[in-house]
Amino acid sequence: MIDTHCHLDTDAFDGDRDDAIARATAAGVTGMLVPAIRPRTWAALVGLARRHHAAGVRCALGVHPQIVGELHDDELAGDLAERIARACTEGGAVAVGECGLDGATGHQGRQEAIFRAHLRAAKQLGLPVVIHVLRAHDAAPRVLREEGPVAGVLHSYSGGADLVPVYGDLGLHFSFAGPVSYANARRPIEAARAIPAERLLAETDAPDQAPEGHRGGRSEPALLPAVIAGLAVARRTAAREIAELTARNAKRLFSAW
Repeated sequence: MIDTHCHLDTDAFDGDRDDAIARATAAGVTGMLVPAIRPRTWAALVGLARRHHAAGVRCALGVHPQIVGELHDDELAGDLAERIARACTEGGAVAVGECGLDGATGHQGRQEAIFRAHLRAAKQLGLPVVIHVLRAHDAAPRVLREEGPVAGVLHSYSGGADLVPVYGDLGLHFSFAGPVSYANARRPIEAARAIPAERLLAETDAPDQAPEGHRGGRSEPALLPAVIAGLAVARRTAAREIAELTARNAKRLFSAW
């Protein structure tokens, strides 16, 4: 199994980061992609990925749209696309991100400009993009079309089944986190059923969105089997098949593991 989105570098794991990685390995997780939140964390994240490379930890470097209003001037200095590209190259990142658009937070114009910088960096490097879209499914396809084709994934996909063809035509993959396993889930289950098999991925979004049985607590990569189980129920197939499928798709998209 491969967890394509977990924030192991955040302070939620300061007390047991190494143990969390060990628990993931014991649970059968062979790969973990940790996307950055802001430039000031890039160096530490690169170090984390290098220290735990044998456990399958890899990194993506970018700027989360929800943090845009908190960024310091030095984090946005210069040509951001060039800074992202250089950092990814020097840090051995396997993807660009996390980046995207979040309609629940402000600074929409700045968010879009920063998102475009990520897409340009990804195209320059030939790397996939880890994309966050929440309450912005009207704007995100437009930006993606205007910037041209790029490989990537909509992490913790929040759109409906009706938008799957829209993003699919843009060449994107779709990843699902804990909500697909919730007993009262409807929208994520309908969307999960609509995803072409070769575009499906799984994640924990740790420390957020813990799966059924752990709701209200901290999520971590060791809980990925519960997400896989939720996807299996949604797609009416065996959990083993979902685990193999999503791992195979992750390896192909990120050229890692």
